[in-house]
Amino acid sequence: MKGYRKYFGKKLAWFLITLVVAVILNFVLPRLMPADPVSAITGKMAQGMTDASAVQEIYKRYEEEFGTNKPMIEQFFIFVKNLFRGDLGTSFSQYPRKVSDIISSAIGWTIALQFPAIIVGWLLGNLLGALAAYIRKGFDKVLLPIALFLSNVPAFGMAVTLLVLFAVNLKIAPIGGGYAFDMIPNFSWRFIQSVIAHYQLPFWSIVLVSIGGQAVGMRSMSIYELNADYVKYARFLGIKDHKIVGYVFRNAMLPQVTGLALSIGTMIGGALVAEIIFSYPGLGSTMYSAVTAADYPLISATTLIITIMVLIVTFVLDIVYGFIDPRVKAAQFDA
Repeated sequence: MKGYRKYFGKKLAWFLITLVVAVILNFVLPRLMPADPVSAITGKMAQGMTDASAVQEIYKRYEEEFGTNKPMIEQFFIFVKNLFRGDLGTSFSQYPRKVSDIISSAIGWTIALQFPAIIVGWLLGNLLGALAAYIRKGFDKVLLPIALFLSNVPAFGMAVTLLVLFAVNLKIAPIGGGYAFDMIPNFSWRFIQSVIAHYQLPFWSIVLVSIGGQAVGMRSMSIYELNADYVKYARFLGIKDHKIVGYVFRNAMLPQVTGLALSIGTMIGGALVAEIIFSYPGLGSTMYSAVTAADYPLISATTLIITIMVLIVTFVLDIVYGFIDPRVKAAQFDA
């Protein structure tokens, strides 16, 4: 237990240090952008006004409200204090909407799109990769080139290909959006049908790219494990093949589980390309519009969510590996 406590303590210390650095960078980097969002808000609010002093007063009022007239260090401590209270601030680009309201309305769309797509792509990719490694022969010769091709197709390339093929040319899928533009979200069957129709292309664009990478990774790890000494020794002892294969694929799955966890942790970042191309109303599109509008609070909130998700997933993985991987256990007790 002493080894586990030491291992856990080290991981927790690194987690907290990384979190502090991430929060600092999350605050500072958006504010290094050259744009002045307060001027943009003032321009909207002062349309048609000819009195320069009145426009200046409006600018000063919003500067005071957003705190951009304060020193950077003071802004940072205000940011951290509000963060502990769950206050992510007010959006510059969608003023006077609160950042928390914008994120809460978008995060459901992203989770509903990304989480099932990642899981389906991971399951299908690993299943095909394992079969290719075990069966080999013709199945492997067909699957490997296809998997390599899919794994090397960039996410935007797959999304654009599906969009042009099925939405523009064949016209069997909507071009973009989360639902028909003439509809208001509700629980009617007509609205649900529209959501499902708009869901298909972004979902499959993520799944197809994911399948390729997972299949190639699982095939390589499975072939390595199938040729390991313990497999040869087990077969020499006459252990049944299905038992050996069970151990082989369990060992081969360890890196794949890491990949799955990190994919889930970074699902918001991965959503960016698919959501922008298909105009899907999730966090990816929200983050993109925030960057283009130099919306500091919204940029900070979305990137902070990604950072915290990745850190938590990585930390949990490290702790779980400490219990399930014999090599990590051995390292702990040696220490």
